[in-house]
Amino acid sequence: MTDLFSLKGKRFLITGGTRGIGRAISLCFARSGASIIANYVRDFQSAEFLKSEAAEEGLEIDFCRADLTSPKGLEKLNLFIESENNVLSGLIHCAASGVHKPLEELTTRHFDWTFAINVRAFFELVKLILPRLSEGSSIVAVSSKGAVRAIPSYSMVGASKGALESIARHFAAELAPKGIRVNILSPGAVMTDAWKIMPDAEDRLSETIRRTPIGRIVTPEEVALTAQFLCSDASFGIVGHTLVVDGGAGITE
Repeated sequence: MTDLFSLKGKRFLITGGTRGIGRAISLCFARSGASIIANYVRDFQSAEFLKSEAAEEGLEIDFCRADLTSPKGLEKLNLFIESENNVLSGLIHCAASGVHKPLEELTTRHFDWTFAINVRAFFELVKLILPRLSEGSSIVAVSSKGAVRAIPSYSMVGASKGALESIARHFAAELAPKGIRVNILSPGAVMTDAWKIMPDAEDRLSETIRRTPIGRIVTPEEVALTAQFLCSDASFGIVGHTLVVDGGAGITE
């Protein structure tokens, strides 16, 4: 019987693919038989660490350093894809950034930067890879609960994630007739470096754990397994859906 969850023979572009949830997805997909292009821009140390881990396990992970907010960066990524294979099975957009400040401290620069990486880059990437996607391909936009919940000092990131979810749903309706699935993956609290820049992170984390039915926050690896499902043949019937992975925290809010 065919393993519908296997990614063997598939090739994916994973933005923000060397740290946090993106790193976990890169490893998960590669261990399932996929070849990976892990995109990153600044964190050389995380990229080198993942390179070493992939080499030790014999995983097929290629690395492309490219700034997705600049035309030059997108062109560099495009040329990399062309030189490697020119065919992709999907995109997982994990790359994200933004500022955590109250309204009175926010500027248009904060707005432009946050939306550039969280929303515009997704739009640009989908346009870029669309000619390389065949029927059965999958696109996943990684969002957060801030897209639908008001979180202190999170308005810029939350608004950008809301826009990301909206554009992903519209793309889903447009691309589904071509056999390309677009879905949204919305993790709850996950222990990554993103917590280090959150105001009152320790208090927020404790409160989240207190009201999460499973008694802990989810791990990057658990989010990665859900992403694998969304990119596998087992999820052919799922289109334009927002799949929440939060250990049940959302049902107690």
